[in-house]
Amino acid sequence: MGSHIDVLCGDYYRVVERNARAIEADKLWVEREGAENFYTVYRCHNYHFKIYGAMFLGQRAAALETADELAMSLPEPVLRPLAEWFEAFVPMKQHVFIRFGMWSDILEQELPGDPALYAMTTALMRYARTIALANLGRIEQADVEADAFRAAQAAVPESRMLFNNTCTDILKIAEQMMLGELQYHKGNHEAAFDHLRAAVHLDDTLPYDEPWGWMQPTRHALGALLLDQGRLEEAEAVYRADLGLDPTLARACQHPQNVWSLHGLHECLIRRGETVELGHIRQQLDRAAARADVPIRASCYCRRNLAA
Repeated sequence: MGSHIDVLCGDYYRVVERNARAIEADKLWVEREGAENFYTVYRCHNYHFKIYGAMFLGQRAAALETADELAMSLPEPVLRPLAEWFEAFVPMKQHVFIRFGMWSDILEQELPGDPALYAMTTALMRYARTIALANLGRIEQADVEADAFRAAQAAVPESRMLFNNTCTDILKIAEQMMLGELQYHKGNHEAAFDHLRAAVHLDDTLPYDEPWGWMQPTRHALGALLLDQGRLEEAEAVYRADLGLDPTLARACQHPQNVWSLHGLHECLIRRGETVELGHIRQQLDRAAARADVPIRASCYCRRNLAA
């Protein structure tokens, strides 16, 4: 599958294009064989990969559309017999909503009527609701929602998987991300950074997978909020690692050429008055931003004071 090479090389356009073609081929398979078979997990994989690529490109429309298609491809009769393998694909839209700062859309959703079947979905929706409320400054409601997340997190079966990763491990990252953003918007910045660094560590140490088990690199939030506090040196190191511009990360944890970290690094260089490397990073950023369908003004929408 060429997408596995593309994503490691930072060719996210090809990730989206190849998986769009694979999805069309899968539709022919479903017409012939139906959806109630284990090949569904591979069909999910193609939707999943397209969402992942679109998020790195900053292509909100493609990511949202594909997340909806993925959820619709898993109606309850298909999902219920193999929920341990399939259910974690259903809430991919929550990652898209957070990636693009769609706080009102998150809060307008209805929670699943069957939280036992939709265990991972319920937990990720509670996570997304906490993030949304924190970013909207509705802190007391966010605290209540965080408690609801913990209850939903505890109810997810240990046997539930997203390819190579357990949902239990994935939700540990969600918990630290949630606490980091919540503490940040309470004004507890050092506590927030402790949680976000814990999220980075958990993200980096997930079992190898493509798409990665956690959809939005944790460094994107950490770097954005470090920049928000004027901590340029720390933020620059975060973005360089994410882009693979230094040897600090394993290859699978690097995200070359992604528009979010390029924007963050570019801002760091401008703010510290760097002039030599700036032009090279600007060229890469311009090329990446040209493929986005939203303005890129920070590496994470959790940063309220957005750059130009």
